[in-house]
Amino acid sequence: MSQHYIETDIRVLKGLEPVKERPGMYTRTENPLHIIQEVIDNAADEALGGFGTMIAVTQHTDGSISVEDDGRGIPIGIHPEEGVPVLEIVFTRLHAGGKFNKADGGAYAFSGGLHGVGVSVTNALSTHLGVTVWRDKQVANIAFSGGDVVAPLTVQPAGRGDKKNGTRVTIVPDAKYFDSPHIPQAELERLLRAKAVLMSGVTVTLTQEKTGQTQTWLYKDGLQGYLREYLEQDALIPFFSGAWFAPKNDEQFAEGEGAQWVLAWTREGGLLRESYVNLIGTTAGGTHEAGIREGVFGAENSFIELHALLPKGVKLISDDVFSRASFVLSAKVLDPQFQGQTKERLNNRDAVKLVAQATRPALELWLNQHVDYGKLLAELVISQAQARNKAAQKVEKKKSSGVAVLPGKLTDCESNDTSLNELFLVEGDSAGGSAKMGRDKEFQAILPLRGKVLNTWEVDKDRLFANNEVHDIAVAIGVDPHGMNDAVDLSGLRYGKICILSDADVDGSHIQVLLLTLFYKHFPRLIEAGHIYIARPPLFRVDVPARGKKLAQKVYCLDMDELTRIQDKLLKDGMKESAWQVSRFKGLGEMNAEQLWDTTMNPDTRRLAQVGLQTEFVADDAQSKSIMHMLMGKTEAASRRAWLEEKGNLADADI
Repeated sequence: MSQHYIETDIRVLKGLEPVKERPGMYTRTENPLHIIQEVIDNAADEALGGFGTMIAVTQHTDGSISVEDDGRGIPIGIHPEEGVPVLEIVFTRLHAGGKFNKADGGAYAFSGGLHGVGVSVTNALSTHLGVTVWRDKQVANIAFSGGDVVAPLTVQPAGRGDKKNGTRVTIVPDAKYFDSPHIPQAELERLLRAKAVLMSGVTVTLTQEKTGQTQTWLYKDGLQGYLREYLEQDALIPFFSGAWFAPKNDEQFAEGEGAQWVLAWTREGGLLRESYVNLIGTTAGGTHEAGIREGVFGAENSFIELHALLPKGVKLISDDVFSRASFVLSAKVLDPQFQGQTKERLNNRDAVKLVAQATRPALELWLNQHVDYGKLLAELVISQAQARNKAAQKVEKKKSSGVAVLPGKLTDCESNDTSLNELFLVEGDSAGGSAKMGRDKEFQAILPLRGKVLNTWEVDKDRLFANNEVHDIAVAIGVDPHGMNDAVDLSGLRYGKICILSDADVDGSHIQVLLLTLFYKHFPRLIEAGHIYIARPPLFRVDVPARGKKLAQKVYCLDMDELTRIQDKLLKDGMKESAWQVSRFKGLGEMNAEQLWDTTMNPDTRRLAQVGLQTEFVADDAQSKSIMHMLMGKTEAASRRAWLEEKGNLADADI
């Protein structure tokens, strides 16, 4: 390795080079399906806006895939500011597109793609991408390879047989960027079927040139037909379906924001739970799913209380209502914020309230109009709660003998359900106080820690309890210290989630490392079983004033990168940089109970990171132990310095 570090070592990535260098930051790299989906989503956005009635996907014999729609067609003229064809900008520039312009409604009021990196990523990772646009009685063509223009834009008058409007994009994915060059057929078909479900009256087709087979999806019954087709068992009560969208001048939400849904409860059989935001499938859920859970649980709980159906000693939770529920949820959000470019999870905090407000009144009204069905559903929900309580009691009986006295500074939760309970290991007494006030006392426990936890890497397990903090942690979780190869009894475990909650700064990261060292060295089975988590409190808060249809809001950002993305989005929405205010949290102690709950502890809006063991670094592996010894060993200062000198440039530190 060269010891020199000079000016020429600094490389500036331009255009689409960042995508080619780090494709995993922009898309899924298991196979090319996601870059194809980006093009399908653009066609779906046209249909969502009411400008298209068909989406046709063709898998050609030469391995290419084309996506065609009958929407408005991408503008084919010269961009007034950039001086180059708009078609070239859309497919070769990151953060360029018609979805950023929200002024006067913009070209897209609601769309799934708002990162502005979609089709440009598709272009960068393709050996060939050809575009044909029919618009304004003209036909335009342009072609790219690896993100570069190889056939400049040509425009000619449309022929008699040509379509009036629409876009066709033909893609040949570059296999070198993907683990497998093959597109999973079942996933592609499911994606297209879902688009048809969510867009009533839109015909979606998939044609395979090799076999000549064409599949067509056109759902007249929409969400209900989709769910009915999937369910194996008859529903306990009639499907509950509905829709609500904010009217003009709504005090809380922009006009058109809302959701449509269908729910069904079955006593047995498989369940279907799918959610979408602006036609984008959110496989990891998000805040809109939290909203439907909150709304439906609130309505059902209200019905049960109104009719006095709840037996004494039984307390309902959301899981009781949803354990046998199937649903399809389609939300419309004006400015969706997804977790990552793959758009698997929605993060908008307002979406919880949006969907809850849409579903709860409708379900309450329906249940009270159909009391017999309401009581039948209540019977199912209560039986689920009783079964849950019975299981928890069995566990509690097993754990009751020989339990040590719990530490005095532990603020325990009320529930005995280990699968539900959470323990937060909180840095500092002040943050611990806010966490105690802000928590849900039903299932969340708080254990404040004073100062830095002992570095336990070189501490024998028999000497661990000499340290008070470590002793309290071990007693609170109910599991004895052990090695990876030891026979461990986890029946005493008191919490399904053990969450490390520290400041979002360097000291907080240090405490995380010390606690992770403790769990890795002395409680590895807890990591292996997926019980250890890291809470992710925000570092910044952005106070955004009201603008247009959007009310004033507080946006929380985990780090500087997320803050930059939020500020860039506000600028693109037409706001002046001086219009918003940015506050930085110096520590958890600066947050009040409400803020800490909303950002870090609320299961519906928080962002927990689960700690796991990679297959190449299992706890008893010599290599992983060697690395950990170098990082945490008391006599390894020289090795750590050499490692930092070699790897320090890879760190993205906020100091």
